[in-house]
Amino acid sequence: MDTSEIRQLVENITVNNLENQDVEVINNTSLLMLGKGRQGAVFHYTDDVCVKVFGNEEDCTREYEALSMGQHTGLFPKVYDHGPLFIVMETIKGIDLREYLQSQPLTEELSAKLIEMLVTFKEIGYERIDHHKRQIYLQADGSLRVIDVARTIWRDRVYPYPRKLLTSLGETHKETFLSHVKAFSPELLEEWSYYMRMEELAKEIYSLLLEGGNKKDIVKDISGRLLTTDEKDNASNLVNLMHKVFKEEWVKTMLARGENPDEVMQKIDEHWAALEQKQQQKQQPVVEESDTRREKIDFTDIQRIINGFNNPDKKDKKDKKDKKDKKDKNSKKSKIDKKKFEKATPAEKNKMLRQELTSMLMQKIIDNGKKGKK
Repeated sequence: MDTSEIRQLVENITVNNLENQDVEVINNTSLLMLGKGRQGAVFHYTDDVCVKVFGNEEDCTREYEALSMGQHTGLFPKVYDHGPLFIVMETIKGIDLREYLQSQPLTEELSAKLIEMLVTFKEIGYERIDHHKRQIYLQADGSLRVIDVARTIWRDRVYPYPRKLLTSLGETHKETFLSHVKAFSPELLEEWSYYMRMEELAKEIYSLLLEGGNKKDIVKDISGRLLTTDEKDNASNLVNLMHKVFKEEWVKTMLARGENPDEVMQKIDEHWAALEQKQQQKQQPVVEESDTRREKIDFTDIQRIINGFNNPDKKDKKDKKDKKDKKDKNSKKSKIDKKKFEKATPAEKNKMLRQELTSMLMQKIIDNGKKGKK
């Protein structure tokens, strides 16, 4: 295909990335913009060809690589040409799954095709075996095609079941889809169900911790249900899932309190990366324990920090001293500088507590996950 004309047209299109918004587009051509998102904008060239223009080279390269990995499958748009900031590709027609399911049922046949799609993702080497329903298109012959696959590769962390697909389906279609999965493969449903239960428990633990009060015993008890007793290599998957849930819930909390969610996510990711690096540097053989029981996650320190976060400067010095005398006997010392904390502004206190909480929770989950793997 001759793409020389498209290349000339693209030079007159400017796409600028915006923070937490769809891109800004300056189109000085006759090309009709079909739509835009966070990474780029798509323009109509012919009925069968479109061009996607990106706001930065990294997003463009990432999408091109992801599309290239699946060119032999027929599931993805054909790529005709690409440059630093654009990709010329096949126009995917049909009806997206979001619109289709508004009026049509989710049949076993369609569920089987969705599972085949996930299998294809895994076979070609995608890291995220998942996709949102609005990016899945049903064709006239019943086959599926997908778009916007950049986020399936070059990921630092993934979750071990199709979380985005199930969530986007909605409760009714989700239950239908899972019933079909059970009929096709009970083992697959069992694995997915395990991680879904872990996610719910992670949310429950987070909620209890955030409420504060005398929740320590409840949290200790419920945390035991996060432990796995089989021999599968799923400890790292559980850690990734817990991190995903914790970050999402913590960002929601900070957003409700007027904090900048991007700064919160960045800080959590920085602490997580530092912890992983530290663990890799200090890896040592672990002696097998004679006691087959696994140690439960101890949330004592985390609960103490959240209690202070929820009730800052409300108790008098005597109450604080009494509480400190009781807890210091069994609790580890916090890394927060008390004098600096007392003089800090509310925003600075929030930042210090977020850092401490994230670091401690992630460390405990990593330690417990490593024991579980043994």
